[in-house]
Order: sequence, then C-alpha cells, then structure tokens
Amino acid sequence: MFRLKEMPTSASTMFSAYASFAATTMLIRSMANELIPHPLRSSLSSLFHHLFTPLSFNLTLVIHEFSSNGMSHNQLYDAAQLYLTTKINASTQRRLRVSKTPRQKCLTVSIEKGEEISDRFDNIGLKWRFVYTEGQDQNSQKCERRCFELTFHKKYKDKVLDSYLPYVIDSANEIRNKQRVLKLYNMHCPQDGTNIRIGGLRGGWGSINLEHPATFDTLAMDPSMKKAIIEDLDRFVRRKEFYKKVGKAWKRGYLLYGPPGTGKSSLVAAMANYLKFDIYDLELTSIFSNSELRRVLLSTTNRSILVIEDIDCSMQMKDRQSFHQSQHFDEPSTFFLGVHQPSNSNSKLTLSGLLNFIDGLWSSCGDERIIVFTTNHKDKIDPALLRPGRMDVHINMSYCSGHAFKLLASNYLGLHENFENPLYQEVHGLIETTRVTPAEVAEELMKDDDATVALQGLAGFLKRKRVEDIEMKDEGVDDHKVGEAKKLRSNTDVSRIAKGIQEFQGISFY
Repeated sequence: MFRLKEMPTSASTMFSAYASFAATTMLIRSMANELIPHPLRSSLSSLFHHLFTPLSFNLTLVIHEFSSNGMSHNQLYDAAQLYLTTKINASTQRRLRVSKTPRQKCLTVSIEKGEEISDRFDNIGLKWRFVYTEGQDQNSQKCERRCFELTFHKKYKDKVLDSYLPYVIDSANEIRNKQRVLKLYNMHCPQDGTNIRIGGLRGGWGSINLEHPATFDTLAMDPSMKKAIIEDLDRFVRRKEFYKKVGKAWKRGYLLYGPPGTGKSSLVAAMANYLKFDIYDLELTSIFSNSELRRVLLSTTNRSILVIEDIDCSMQMKDRQSFHQSQHFDEPSTFFLGVHQPSNSNSKLTLSGLLNFIDGLWSSCGDERIIVFTTNHKDKIDPALLRPGRMDVHINMSYCSGHAFKLLASNYLGLHENFENPLYQEVHGLIETTRVTPAEVAEELMKDDDATVALQGLAGFLKRKRVEDIEMKDEGVDDHKVGEAKKLRSNTDVSRIAKGIQEFQGISFY
C-alpha cells in the first residue's frame, strides 16, 4: 500500500498504471479462455454471481399473455386480469385506467402499466405488478407484450402454485359468469380499456360487446326449422363425453346459404345469444399464409362461434377440378383455395391449410366450438369444404315464406296470426308466390306505423316484384314454379335418405 505522500500524483503516471493494470487483466482473461474449458468457466461465473448477489427471500412468477410459442392464449393471464379488478384500492393505487364506450353502462377501471396491487391468501402476502412493453416482432411489425408479475416469499411457492392460482382461476370464472357479456371479435377491431386483444403479435383479435338483439323468437323463419336448429345446438353442447368417446373434436360446422337478405347473419347472432357464445368474425382476405391462419384460429377461445361470412365473395371457392377444364388465362397465374389468382397475388393461404384446421389435426385444439360459413352461392364453394365433418349442417336460408311473414307482421305491426283482414290475406298469398327476402318485407313494414298503410305498401311492392321476376330473362323459373316450390318446402316432413342424410325444411344434417 502506498502512503499518502508516496502516491503518484501526475496524470501520466496514473494513466501508465491504469494501462498496465488493464493489459494484465486482458492477459489473464485470454489465458483463462484458452486454459479453462467453457463449461467450467460458466460454472465459476454462476458461482460468483450467486455469491455476490444480495440474498433475497422473494420469488417472482411471470404470467405472460401468451404461451411461449405466441399462439395459445394464457388462461391464467385472463383470469388474473379479471380477478385483479376486484382488488383495486383507490387509496393505494397511484394510477388507474378508466374507460367507457358509448354502449357501456358503467365505467371500466383497470390498473395502468407499472402499477402494483397487494393481495392476501391464507396469511400469505402477495404482490401483483402489471408490465407492458412495446417492440417489434421478427417481421418488423409493431407488437405489444403484456404480463403480470406475482411476487411472494419463496417458502410459499407450493401453496401459491397448488392453491392460490387455482383460486384465482375459479374466482375469475365466477366473476365472468356474473358479468357475462358476449363479445364480437374481429382482427381489425380497435381496442379499448374493456377489450382483450388476443392472437399473438400481429393482427390480433380486438373485441366489442355483442349487443345484437336477434333471437330465435324474432327470426323470420319457419317454426319447424327453428326447432330443428335449436335441438341440434342443444344436442351439441351436452355431448362432450360423447365426442370424446367416439374420438372426434368437440365442434360443429354449419353452412348457411341463400340469397342476400334472408337472415344468415341474424341466425348467427341468434345462435350466439342462445348458447351464450362469443363470435369471432374472420375475414380470410386479411390472412396471408397457413401459419398465420393457424396462429389466429388457435387464439380463439372455447365456447365460441367462428364465422366466415360470404365465403364465396371473399375467396370465391369453387370445385378445384373445374379449373383443369376451364379456359386458359392470358397471364401467369396460381390457384389459391381452388380459385384462379393473378401472378402478383402475395397470399400463401391454401385450401388444405383451411381444411386442416376445420377437421385436421389442428381441429382438436379447442372444445365446444362452432364454425359457420355463410354464402350466397353454395355451388361456388369447393365440395371439399362441404362434406360431413366440416360443414355438418346445411341450412337453406331461402325467400320469405308465409310463416315468416306472419312473424314479421306480428313483430313489426303487432298483428296476430289469426288477424282477419282481406289485405292481410292478400299479402300472405303474394308472399307465397313471389321471390322476396325477409329483409325486404321487414323494410316495407317499417315504413308506416299504421298497419293498413304498411300492408298496402307491402302489397304494392310485392306486385312490382312479381312483374320484375317475369321480366327477368336470365331466370328460368316462373312465379308459379316459385310458389309451388315454396309450398312444397313448407309442407316437407322429416325424412331420412339412404346415405344417412336427414332433410328437414331446408336443413341437411350429416
């Protein structure tokens, strides 16, 4: 050791001493790298880190929003998010997030990033912390990462894992059942304080509350058809053990087809309201690869309805064999989901990728799910999508029938089925022989509060529609045949076909 008076004072002397020390350190480090094996160096480094790290008696569990692969949603994260809303204490929190959408009845209060919440369970002190970061994924796309950090004393690790966390999940389920609000998810839906954005790093699901008023009671549909659909839904939800026993994924596929305005979207909403299932509205045009489709679909939750509306318009799926017999195209092209695509198409989504999730190996990644396709032109869809196991129930949403008119007249004008009025009977007869959709009939009935005036307007509209139908050269069906087809369909009883297909008033059960 230098005495104070002997210590070097000049800058050059101090720099020389520092350079000598640095050179010696680098020499020792190089010799250590050459002479000491890497496993031994790692062990020594871990030992020094352990010896010189301040002793801590706390353990922190990190609960990420998604699983390690970024595809599956973390059930514990959702449970913690809901559970902690009941533990917010305004006297101890410094910052809170408050939001309210126009459709919400109450304010929504949640914790802001970096905030902490204290909790106790069987005399165990626990501290929750919400962590939120922004960054970029491997595709240079903006991504958001959320997690909860749960800190407690190390000696309670087993009790927290075995008792506390299951308690959090159970509590969240109870809260969810009491505050059950159906959600409508979409990949382009903006996120607010009440929404949960799920689905990974790019283009995740955003949600709004589903407040569609459609129910089976208000649907303009034949009563027998409604009954058949409700019975099929009830049979599906109570057959968990049956699906497990026969080795099938617990899912059900519905194809809704028919002209625009026949109530396909309303039927989907009625199914969701009846089952209390959330709806995921998927636009295939926003998916660019099979892997992205798989990631997006895996992020959907159980007890939900996946809807792909107007599948014939978004992807124009057709019979793949027809393209081998079709005319040659002038420019280079590819076939995407069985559809001719120009060569500049960037999409890598294929029909096999979609089919693999519907009833392939990936179809088992989830329970109690319903898949619904809607289309205006069933004949344009590739038959591979329509077979049993993929689309199990085919529902023909056809033109308005006499039964549907009576229900619409009751809903919109308050007219009962036994209403005796010549104009009412005239409209009923015109409905049976005119191609008109329930949406068109409903629009006419809404034009006046007076029942007589509304019926007069509807009668005039139907007569004009009949004239238009007659004048349509490209339609090979006359009004008489349309009426006969409607009457035949409305009088059809349940029958079984030899191959096991059951036809019931426009519904095919496979």
